[in-house]
Amino acid sequence: MSQFKDREKAFESKFAHDAEMQFKAEARRNRRLAAFVGEKLGMNDDDVEKFATTLIVADLKEAGDDDVVEKIMEHASAKSVELDADELKAKSAELLAEVKSELLDEA
Repeated sequence: MSQFKDREKAFESKFAHDAEMQFKAEARRNRRLAAFVGEKLGMNDDDVEKFATTLIVADLKEAGDDDVVEKIMEHASAKSVELDADELKAKSAELLAEVKSELLDEA
């Protein structure tokens, strides 16, 4: 019986670790995405940092990346800058892959 409890604990630990790593990856990706967008919107470093925090919070509201892209599009629209949502999604996926690779190297 103890073997099953050990396996269960191991699976729970792995699940918790994977969830934590996914959160870290998405937060780091959102910071880089904020820097990418901030450059296009002419933001300074302080504004980019605030914007990154806004994106991280927006990402927590719903599963998936649509909420982040929507928040970026709102920001761009407020500054009268046109951005392509498909380009943002592609850049987001590219940055997430980079970040996951970096996190694996750091572990």
